[in-house]
Amino acid sequence: MNELPQVYQKYELLFTPHLISKLRELRGDRWRELIDYLSALPETHPDALAFSMMMIRLDSCLTCEMDSYRAQRGCAMCARQAVLSFKGTDRQLIQRYQRAKRGIKWHLKAAKSRLKSAA
Repeated sequence: MNELPQVYQKYELLFTPHLISKLRELRGDRWRELIDYLSALPETHPDALAFSMMMIRLDSCLTCEMDSYRAQRGCAMCARQAVLSFKGTDRQLIQRYQRAKRGIKWHLKAAKSRLKSAA
């Protein structure tokens, strides 16, 4: 059974892939194309996870706390604000996603290597 008080059970503290589609209209055409691609993927797909990792970094999700203003507004609103207030170009934002994607790929490769060596 969940030990969190009822008031906190609805809060998310990390950006999750099911929120990706809510960011579609916030930037230009390349951004919309990326969001459309990612929204069609399962939440466990490495590309969706890479986008989530990029958003976690952009939103500073790791510093969010349940009683903070950000958490009370909700993860979707926080993510929208982070994307809208990003000072760089769409290209720079997509480059951040690409870096996160390479990081996910590296971690998956390392995990696969560890599994092979353990077998």
